[in-house]
Amino acid sequence: MNEAPTLLLVDDDQELCKLLADWLTQDGFAVRCCHDTRSSLASLRDRLPDAAILDVMLPDGSGLELLKTLREFFPSLPVLMLSARGEPLDRVLGLELGADDYLAKPCDPRELTARLRVLLRRRVAAATSTDAPTALTIDDVTLYPQRGTVTLLGHPASIVLTLTESRILEAFLTQPDQPIDKTELFKATLGRKPTAYDRSLDVHISNLRKKLGNHPDGQVRIVGLRGRGYMYTRCQGSEAKINGCPQSQ
Repeated sequence: MNEAPTLLLVDDDQELCKLLADWLTQDGFAVRCCHDTRSSLASLRDRLPDAAILDVMLPDGSGLELLKTLREFFPSLPVLMLSARGEPLDRVLGLELGADDYLAKPCDPRELTARLRVLLRRRVAAATSTDAPTALTIDDVTLYPQRGTVTLLGHPASIVLTLTESRILEAFLTQPDQPIDKTELFKATLGRKPTAYDRSLDVHISNLRKKLGNHPDGQVRIVGLRGRGYMYTRCQGSEAKINGCPQSQ
């Protein structure tokens, strides 16, 4: 029998925690509940869960600060933000800090379960897939999908990506210089269709741009194409090698 996936649920609303924990337990998850930052960090040190659900507002700090800590020490841990503060700015901030997904309270528990299962499937697939390449290189970028890291030619340190960022970059590197429809990219990397005014994909791509920067010659790596989606560009022209961006064979 497979072991139930473990979840860390962090919310200061103890009644809501119990309701969600009961629902998720019935759906096959093993849930640990914490109600503040201190107990959450202690729980993480004791045992790392398979995924975490964080509320934005906590009595001894901000869930966003806790998210920053998680991303620093556990970059590959799937994290879903859950908060009554569902304004677009709050959603964007959570995603910019590295959340893989975001739901506003009150939420449909079935939607919560569905999104968690998508995150967990993606994590397992990234770690165990035998079909995925161990490394994917385009020009000066090498992505290691199973590690969730990327290296840039001339930069000694690896760049750590979140699970979602790694999936998006893998999609780009397998189709360089080819437009990818935004809805298709959304479904392929986030596991669901975009909802109205959903900027999740845009924020994840913005994070990728910041981490990777432009090509050595200043050319933008990831461009948005109005009405067509996004495209990862390769180094262009005969000056590519001179500018420090080798042409792949």
